[in-house]
Formats: sequence, C-alpha cells, structure tokens
Amino acid sequence: MRLLAAVSLLFVSVACTSAQSLPAVQIEPRVERLQSLDGAPLEAHVFDPGPSTEPRPAIVIFHGGGWYMGDPTWAYSRAQRYAERDLVAIAAQYRLSDQKTVTPIDAMVDARAQIRWVRANAARLNVDPTRIAAFGWSAGGHLAVAAAQAGDASSRPDALVLLSPAVDLERDDWFARLVGPERDVAAYSPLRQIQSGMPPALILQGDVDTVTPMSGAQGFCAAMEAAGNSCELEIYRGYGHLFTPAGKDDSGLPEPDSATSAAADERADRFLRERGFLK
Repeated sequence: MRLLAAVSLLFVSVACTSAQSLPAVQIEPRVERLQSLDGAPLEAHVFDPGPSTEPRPAIVIFHGGGWYMGDPTWAYSRAQRYAERDLVAIAAQYRLSDQKTVTPIDAMVDARAQIRWVRANAARLNVDPTRIAAFGWSAGGHLAVAAAQAGDASSRPDALVLLSPAVDLERDDWFARLVGPERDVAAYSPLRQIQSGMPPALILQGDVDTVTPMSGAQGFCAAMEAAGNSCELEIYRGYGHLFTPAGKDDSGLPEPDSATSAAADERADRFLRERGFLK
C-alpha cells in the first residue's frame, strides 16, 4: 500500500459508501470502552437499532487508513446503514502505527479484542453471539481477516465482508516498513495464514486496483477454497482501489463511482442475507 494511498484514505468513510445507502433516520452511536488483549484502552462505537425481543446479528467495522490514520467516525456512515437494516453495528477503534513503537501488529491484537468484546457482551448488547460479522476496507480488511485467523475462537467473526482488502502483505512495502525489518511479513499476511474452519468471506474488488491488487484477492480466495472454506470474489471491471474508475489515480484521493459502490453494497447485503445476518 503506497503512502499516498494511505493518506488519501482520510476521506474513505464517506467516499466508499454510496449516497443511496445512507439511512433515513440517524442513529446516535453509544461509545463503550474496553481493553485490548494486552490491556490497551479502546473504544467501540455502538449503533443500536433499538429494542428487540430477539438477539440481533452484529457487524464490527474496521476503517481503512494505511494502519496509521483514522478513527471510528470514518465508519459511521456504513455503521448507520447496517443499523438501519436491523444489525447492531460497531465502528471499531484500533491502535494506529506511530512508525516507532506501535505497529499494525498491535492493531491486529485490537481487532481480535473488538470481536471478543462483542461476543463477551452479547447478552447486554442483545446480540446473537453466533452471528457476528466483520467488515473492513483496505487496511481495515486486513484487520478483519486477522481476527478471523485468531487462535482464540471467541475472537473470530462468523462472516467477513472485505472491500479492496490488504490481504497479500508480502508485496506491500508500506506494511513492511511499519512492522519493521526484524519481523517476517509473511507471518502477518492473510494470504499466508489461511487455515481450515475460517468464516465465509466476500471480497469486493476492482480489477485495476494498484493499491491492493486483484491478484491478492484472487490468491486469498483460491487458498481459502483449497482449505475447505467459502470465499466469494466479486470483481468490478474497470475500477481501481475503492472503486475509483480506471484512468484515474487510485493511489490518491479516492474517487469511487457511486453506482458501483451502491451495487457493491447490495452484493454485500445479499451475502449477509444468505447467511442469516439480514432479513
């Protein structure tokens, strides 16, 4: 992931969600506090659809930003959209790399802690602990998969929706720089850490993406299927990172095509509906 692309993701919380998908009624998020698996303080911004006689599915959303930029508010528009569809939606915080002592490895720990926190508090949140999905775009896609590859079952989501995800990190010079030269990047790359029993995944991917190339998504899905897991890859021809049209620099400010973004939203809804997360 190139540095310029990481900087541009400052705008993605709005840009990657189509205007057509915004909810008619805004839900005020509730900020809950938790600790990561190593004791670091975190926040979960909870969008609660309101009273329900039955536990609801939940979706935990991890924003992009090159592992060093962003905050939960970047995921607000998407969380609002899912809350309107009767899911408990959580815009998740994770530690951002400072290019010194905090690395994306800490963010991976935090992503797992966010899933585990939702499951541990399922009764209080009125969430079905067997229906917790994770959504992530770009660097956030990597973190969603990192949770799915956790050794602790309580930290693993039950489904994955990934938009332009960073899944082949051995080709990502920026990630390698952030984790440091003493670490083996392959140990943190989703493509190299696939195991049997992972949750079903949907990848929404542009075919001319120069930031998180399509080859990584293809390799990830192929490896998932080889391990006996379900992985669906929806390719959008003529679009780059976060559905920036071909011919435009997708490593800079994202310029997503609104119609394609809306179509991808509907494709994600269908995936979740087929797995009992949406009605």
